[in-house]
Amino acid sequence: MSALGSQTATAAIERVNIGAGVRPTRLILGCAQLGNLYREITDDDAFATVDEAWRLGIRAFDTAPLYGYGLSEQRLGAALRDKPRDEYVLLTKVGRILVPRAAGEVPEGVFAGTPPLTPVKDYSRDGVLRSLACSLGRLRQDRVDVVHIHDPDRPEELDRAIGEAIPTLVELREQGVIGAVSAGMNYAEPLARIVRETDVDCVMVAGRYTLLDQSAAEDLLPLCLERGVKVLAAGVLNSGVLSKPTPGAMYDYTTAPDEIVKRAQALAALFASHDVPMLAAAQAFALRHPAVAAVVVGARSPQQVRGLVDGYHTTVPEAAWAAVALP
Repeated sequence: MSALGSQTATAAIERVNIGAGVRPTRLILGCAQLGNLYREITDDDAFATVDEAWRLGIRAFDTAPLYGYGLSEQRLGAALRDKPRDEYVLLTKVGRILVPRAAGEVPEGVFAGTPPLTPVKDYSRDGVLRSLACSLGRLRQDRVDVVHIHDPDRPEELDRAIGEAIPTLVELREQGVIGAVSAGMNYAEPLARIVRETDVDCVMVAGRYTLLDQSAAEDLLPLCLERGVKVLAAGVLNSGVLSKPTPGAMYDYTTAPDEIVKRAQALAALFASHDVPMLAAAQAFALRHPAVAAVVVGARSPQQVRGLVDGYHTTVPEAAWAAVALP
């Protein structure tokens, strides 16, 4: 299919196996924006976003306790409550416990309008089990299909995640409680260590295999190919600058530097000369790599979902890849 015209009413979204028979669609709806990422949305907006994703064939949804401090999970669970459970794949994360916010504590981070809670990192066995139990309650589910260890960024966190958290998830997988074990991070190097040292089925790398940043291709992606570990590429829009490359756009959860905006604008102009929207190019770039099983892309409205699905179904001509000199 070309970039011309909407394909959302007719085209199917391919499914892929990421381990233990877990088969998400290759386009996964990222649900951080259901947790008021950067700014608030209403419950109705959140429900309409999930409903439109479902209507257009998306059958995989990725959330986390961190997203809106439980709000994303609550909204996603409510939106999916009437959907056939065997038809979709549900992904969430462990590694943070939500505790009551102290009196006078000012919430920090990128989520607006959060409940009076604070996320506290915990990669212990008990922390993993507690986090998953709380997520199931918010999601109104008796199981999730994929569980990521979320953001063990510091060396001591990574050590405990490898030594305690991931083995706990492996036990749950062996017991049939969860379908697949994963880790989700913004950094490729620690994910590569996780792949080398643990029995994960897949990993989710955010922002490190995009049109602006291919650092995951240096070690992580070849390693995953070698080990048979599937990669979920998240953050393919680098927080938004690749969808709207204008001054003030977001890049990796903060305001994009002028140099990044200019690079994104140049890419947008080049792909436009081939009649390809950036939403399409950003997804297609990640999916071109043989290690990447699926992309995880967020939306906060039905209109944005339609743009993502149209982009997924757009064919990017080889001439465009040759022009940008990307693999």
